[in-house]
Amino acid sequence: MYDIKWIRENPEVFDKGREGRGLPPMAAELLALDDERRAAIAKSQEMQERRNAASKEIGGALKAKDEAKAEALKAEVAEIKSSLPVLEDAERKATDELEKRLSEIPNCPLAEVPIGKDENDNPELRRVGEIPKFSFKPKEHFEIGEALGLMDFDTAAKLSGARFVVNKGALARLERALGAFMLDLHTGEHGYMEVNPPILVKEEAMFGTAQLPKFFEDQFWAISGEHVHKSFDDMKNDIQPLLMFELQMAYLGYIERQNKNKLGLIPTAEVPLTNLVREKILEEKELPLRFTACTPCFRAEAGSAGRDTRGMIRQHQFTKVEMVSITTPEKSLEEHERMLSCAEAVLQKLGLAYRVVTLCTGDMGFASQKTYDIEVWLPGQNRYREISSISVCGDFQARRMNARYRPEGAKNTRFVHTLNGSGIAVGRALVAVLENYQNEDGSVTIPEILKPYMGGVEKLEKAGR
Repeated sequence: MYDIKWIRENPEVFDKGREGRGLPPMAAELLALDDERRAAIAKSQEMQERRNAASKEIGGALKAKDEAKAEALKAEVAEIKSSLPVLEDAERKATDELEKRLSEIPNCPLAEVPIGKDENDNPELRRVGEIPKFSFKPKEHFEIGEALGLMDFDTAAKLSGARFVVNKGALARLERALGAFMLDLHTGEHGYMEVNPPILVKEEAMFGTAQLPKFFEDQFWAISGEHVHKSFDDMKNDIQPLLMFELQMAYLGYIERQNKNKLGLIPTAEVPLTNLVREKILEEKELPLRFTACTPCFRAEAGSAGRDTRGMIRQHQFTKVEMVSITTPEKSLEEHERMLSCAEAVLQKLGLAYRVVTLCTGDMGFASQKTYDIEVWLPGQNRYREISSISVCGDFQARRMNARYRPEGAKNTRFVHTLNGSGIAVGRALVAVLENYQNEDGSVTIPEILKPYMGGVEKLEKAGR
């Protein structure tokens, strides 16, 4: 979220950043709103000062036995008193409108971010690893999983609808192994603290990381505590579209009735992890803070009709290991490069070929100043697919969360800088392992790094073999 003072001091820079994202200039419009707000504040303050002065003058008039003047002053004070709520309301509305508009504006890209419209304009930074060669035509992951009898989309559809999957047996264990391996790597070698956060969060938390207000209805599953004690049929009819287990949670009373705010199922653990520093003032010596978590994530996938309709690439529910860093402004770009190397290490240890691209201005996320995407090679699709995004957000999220730190030896506080990244998407890593380690007989070899997590299983094979 922007500071209107910064926009007033840097209107050209602000509009230039919007231009890079393909958006029209807006500085003049925002400054006009701020002028209205300032005028309302000034008028309110002026009237309050006049009321206070007139109240004092009443005493002087009474002392001088000038009753006519005293009565006139009393009438003036009464008139001011009646008009102040109107002025205060105008001030409040002007402030709310300005804050609303500011909250809906995406972050300004760094000057080094390439200009472009979409993913086709993302420049490649590097490629790592050798693309595997097969003596047979490699299959896609869902063909492999279904043939093994360990991946079941039909049953998942009966349970929950499209874009869900049931993984079973050794495949389910492999998915769990991937998450455990990533957490062990990030906590043991990369200095992250493991966190087990809530996956249902308040609107304020979504707002803090900028998922709200712009994208809530399109992308996130929401519930409301006020529906807890309605009948199951009533809830099905009038609540927002819900995942079935979430609906049952509400029906069984696990969501407190007094909580009238919407709760959102997290689209990524970035939300709870970043909000760990919400409304806090940290000491500089505490920074950087680095958090990691492996959680279920939930996305409506609005606008993805017809895209990746088969398989696990684009699902409503998936598992992801997230990394979040909280640091000082001077260290944030260095931390961005560090986080990228942490995510790359996962793929390197899994022996998977990948490439790194820098997202152009037209493809970056709402809160990002700069983003790297890591794309893993999928032999079944014969192309690279995104498996991780690593973003630096500057103080954009910190302003929304009021997350600050006190520089060493200073009295005043500054906003922290926040960073987030997939470390990595577990479901897509599972897809990559299945496709890159597949064998001609339909089995899948377990990567060496994962074998300690698999309890002696070295291959995924069809049940009964």
